[in-house]
Amino acid sequence: MKLVLTYLVGVVFGLGIAISGMANPAKVLNFFDVFGAWDPSLAFVMGAALLVATPGYMLVFKREKPAFAKSFKLPGTKLIDRKLVLGSFTFGLGWGLAGFCPGAALPVISTGNPSVLIFTVSMIVGLFLARWMISVTARRQDAAQAN
Repeated sequence: MKLVLTYLVGVVFGLGIAISGMANPAKVLNFFDVFGAWDPSLAFVMGAALLVATPGYMLVFKREKPAFAKSFKLPGTKLIDRKLVLGSFTFGLGWGLAGFCPGAALPVISTGNPSVLIFTVSMIVGLFLARWMISVTARRQDAAQAN
């Protein structure tokens, strides 16, 4: 049942991306082009997402636990640190340059559009590179603390 529901949520998300036009990187890039061919539709898509997600979160968090997990997995801190700021900056930079965010790129990958494929491969490489960098940094910090 979990797999079926996961699939259905993915289908609904993919349809939302396609229907809203967010599968088209030019539409997203035009949102960032405030002094040119500005297209405010991305703001409306985000606003609609908030209107749907906010009551959804309120309903879900009234439960003791998620339907298919032992507990909610929430961030352990509300601290805005260097890692969060750099990650947010990198996400925004990639989104602004490519016109795709990871959530939108995955449903669109089936189109075979070369720019989506390049973005997705780059995103996956970036994820592995970031994990590697985090582990190297952690090992260095552990070694420094041991000395």
